[in-house]
Amino acid sequence: MIVIYGRALLRSVVATRSFAKQPVPLRHLQLRSAAVPETRALTVRRMTTGAGAEKQSAGGGGGEKKKEAKKGWWSSAEFWGGLGAIAGWGMTGAAINDAYFAGPEIISANMTGVMLVYSSLFARWAWIVQPRNTLLCACHVSNVIAQCNQARRLIEYKQANGEHAEVRQYLEKGAMVAVVGAIAVVGSGTMQAAIVGMNAGPLSAIAAADAGPFTVHFWAPMSKWLISGASFLDLNRPTDKISIAQYTALTATGAFFSRYALLVNPINYVLCSVNIALFGSSSWHLGRKIKADYIDKK
Repeated sequence: MIVIYGRALLRSVVATRSFAKQPVPLRHLQLRSAAVPETRALTVRRMTTGAGAEKQSAGGGGGEKKKEAKKGWWSSAEFWGGLGAIAGWGMTGAAINDAYFAGPEIISANMTGVMLVYSSLFARWAWIVQPRNTLLCACHVSNVIAQCNQARRLIEYKQANGEHAEVRQYLEKGAMVAVVGAIAVVGSGTMQAAIVGMNAGPLSAIAAADAGPFTVHFWAPMSKWLISGASFLDLNRPTDKISIAQYTALTATGAFFSRYALLVNPINYVLCSVNIALFGSSSWHLGRKIKADYIDKK
């Protein structure tokens, strides 16, 4: 029995050794050798593709950065808005300067009233326009206060000279403007909704526009037309009643806002056109004043 089991064990060991010594078929070697390079090639290909994608991404990012870098001062709303705000502060400073160093006889009632309406509307416009111009908003709030002080000085001067009828006329005009403005603000939403709901083609489209007649984007520039109009209607104003500080600020404002109006959102072509007109009229008055005070006197 033991002999039988011993022979069987011996046969199994010999069979195992002979199997281990058998050569591996060639087709198995070919499959294995082909699989390894293919896997390596796939890995290399993926790495190469990934590197190319990274380069392309980096190149695209670089292009965007270059585009951003190319956006200089000429296309910067912040730059032109800042200059416009500085010029606006010059206008506010002119009113403060005149209050301290100039007599009330040079104050123009029409220009002061227009300035009050203009700065009230532009304070709101500067707050809601994109990008928001906080410096310009603060400038116009300050100008409202300064122009109110100028109006007070003018009224006191007129009353002291016995011109009570003229003072009464100023106050009546001011009250009328305030009432019309309040009605317009309260009823504008209802009127706009009614016109848009009519589906009246171009009329409804204009009413619904971002810078349309029911928005401050429209009325702020229109108030500036009043300034330009006042300057155009008074082209022959005596030079002794022209404030150099005020008209210097107005001239600079017209120049800066002509560009700024085309860079804000929404783009405001009405604001651009009125500032071109303001630049022309204000520079005319400023030139007359400089000529009379510094050239003709020599």
